[in-house]
Amino acid sequence: MNITATHINLLHVCHRELWLHVNEIRMEHTSDLVYEGKHIHEHSYAQRAESGRELEISVPFEDDELFAKIDFYDSKKKIVHEIKKSDKAQKAHIWQLKFYLFVLKLLEVDANGILEYPKLRKTKEIQLSDEDIESLSVDFETIKEVVHSSSCPPLIRIPFCRSCSYHDFCWVAENE
Repeated sequence: MNITATHINLLHVCHRELWLHVNEIRMEHTSDLVYEGKHIHEHSYAQRAESGRELEISVPFEDDELFAKIDFYDSKKKIVHEIKKSDKAQKAHIWQLKFYLFVLKLLEVDANGILEYPKLRKTKEIQLSDEDIESLSVDFETIKEVVHSSSCPPLIRIPFCRSCSYHDFCWVAENE
């Protein structure tokens, strides 16, 4: 199976959204919050263009193929930078960044990460441990279980629901 950083991120936010995304039921195009996040990514840290670059990497891992599209990699300092709009899903952001570090490690590149929230003027350094690698392996199996399920996971109200681009899709017929 092809596993991406988006799968890791969504796994740590909502299994239902992960299943919908993989089954090509996409609602992101209707979300102003998604648009705002893309705008922040494209317009923050413009001066970095000279020192780093975007990377697209594919690497085999066991029976899977791991795909990473890294926003900004500083090859001189071996640092992956990940820019996010808000820290509300910080756990998911951390695991997305750890996924990138793992993919690089498979290519024998030992890198560190920095999670950046420009609107909050906040950063967080991220490293990859042996325990993290074990957790990612478990995540890969969980992703495959969710993705290969014949039915969409049930609704579970979580704090992200109100701002999720799938909110109306999931909750329109439900009493809130």
